[in-house]
Amino acid sequence: MKRVIIIGATSGIGRALALRYIAEGWNAGLCGRRTTSLEELRSSAGSHVLVREMDVTDTGAARKVFEELVVLMGGVDLVIISAGTGYLDTAFPWEKELETLMTNVTGFAAIAHAAFEVFRHQGFGHLAGISSIAAIRGGAIPAYHASKAFVSNYLEGVRCLAAASGLRIHVTDILPGFVDTAMAKGEGLFWVASPEKAALQIFRAIGKKKYRVFITRRWQIIAILLRLMPVGIYNSLLCRNQGKPDRRV
Repeated sequence: MKRVIIIGATSGIGRALALRYIAEGWNAGLCGRRTTSLEELRSSAGSHVLVREMDVTDTGAARKVFEELVVLMGGVDLVIISAGTGYLDTAFPWEKELETLMTNVTGFAAIAHAAFEVFRHQGFGHLAGISSIAAIRGGAIPAYHASKAFVSNYLEGVRCLAAASGLRIHVTDILPGFVDTAMAKGEGLFWVASPEKAALQIFRAIGKKKYRVFITRRWQIIAILLRLMPVGIYNSLLCRNQGKPDRRV
């Protein structure tokens, strides 16, 4: 049986991925801040699921939990980092910017680095990270857009290190558009995918060892348009009137 560790498995895409991999017969190590949600997954899945509380913003403790879980599982074939947060708040409070950066940048890098060290030691492995279509350009949620750009670029850097190592280490950058989760809330959004549909496409992309995948696939068209869009048009269409204050994304 193959082994997967999913960071951020308590809700949204992470939880849907956990259910998908469990259904496919993988041994799963599931981590997140809400232990109640993790225990629900474990109790319904059986003995081939381990759960651990983890807050990635506490990087030292998070890395220790991750490393201990790898030992308990006898190694790991795939690590998926799905933990992430972001807020749209027109008051632009620093506390929420900092929370976003600590989770999406520092927390992400801490686990990605720990995963690479494990893979380098065992000689193989697959790292996948949940970035976002927001990684393509900056936007009205500065820390979120910037942090997701960090995720995509960090993953590409890890891929470069993996290639230089000559080891069987694969890296997949996952860029979802709108997914119907608590982060997006589905208010006035288009092309909204269910977490289950997103998880299925991610599962298949990881199985094919793709370098980069947009979820759903049509968002690749939007990514091309965003890259080519002149600044004036981009600001007019996407940087003004972006919803209600204090909306988590």
